[in-house]
Amino acid sequence: MDLFQALVLGLVQGLTEFLPISSSAHLILVPWLFGWDNQALNSLQFDVALHMGTLLAVLVYFAPDWHRLIAAFMRSLLERRIGSDPDRRLVWYIGFATVPAIVVGVLAESQIDELFHEPSNLRVGLFIIAVMMIIMGALLLFAERVGKHAIELKNITLRTAFGIGVAQALALVPGVSRSGSTITAGLFLGLKREAAARFSFLLSTPIVLGAGLKKLYDMLQGTEGITADQTGGFIVGFLAAAISGFLCIFFHMRYLQRRSTAPFIWYRFMVGLALLALLAFGFRV
Repeated sequence: MDLFQALVLGLVQGLTEFLPISSSAHLILVPWLFGWDNQALNSLQFDVALHMGTLLAVLVYFAPDWHRLIAAFMRSLLERRIGSDPDRRLVWYIGFATVPAIVVGVLAESQIDELFHEPSNLRVGLFIIAVMMIIMGALLLFAERVGKHAIELKNITLRTAFGIGVAQALALVPGVSRSGSTITAGLFLGLKREAAARFSFLLSTPIVLGAGLKKLYDMLQGTEGITADQTGGFIVGFLAAAISGFLCIFFHMRYLQRRSTAPFIWYRFMVGLALLALLAFGFRV
């Protein structure tokens, strides 16, 4: 396995999973742009390694939050009430907000994977990615303009949480971005940028965990395992995704305390328009 390619894709996964620019789109675009055709890097096993890396990143960064939220969840079960405890409300809201993504994943994940990963559908898939990059960039720009940027995370309501959860369900389509759709929805619903990002990342934890476990189960059910020559690349990809993902969350959370999402909006516009231009000129399709 090419260790350099594994390193690059691990970095891409870690950085784009937590920025509002779509990790799934970039994991399709980068190999396509550079003409990489390494079957091991396109395998389910490598996908599992990358997802486990970003899962580790979000678990480590938000470990204090999850320790507090899990304790609050257990107390709510033992006492059979949520009450006025903001941590109890938050953990239950995260659970409710996760449901839409689970439903859409069960119903549509296989069809979406076929559309974006079958060579015969490449042109259509790339066109959809380009369009979604632009549309979601425009929605994020609009959310920045009309959002009140006033609500703290401790004051989030069930309606707001569920609305963000519905937005997360759309992120199965490459180009949408899970963090992009949830942060956009949070801003539309009046959250402060840092609060929208924190809820987005906390909400991502059960989804990334569930997706990783499902992919791991699918891998174990398959006939192909990890060969000796692939082990190094898988470790490199996992570590690159974990380290870059952790650093990305660290800097992103601090950035949004003081600044807007404008750089990511314009990045989405540029990538979407550049991809449309490459498709128009028949690049690699």
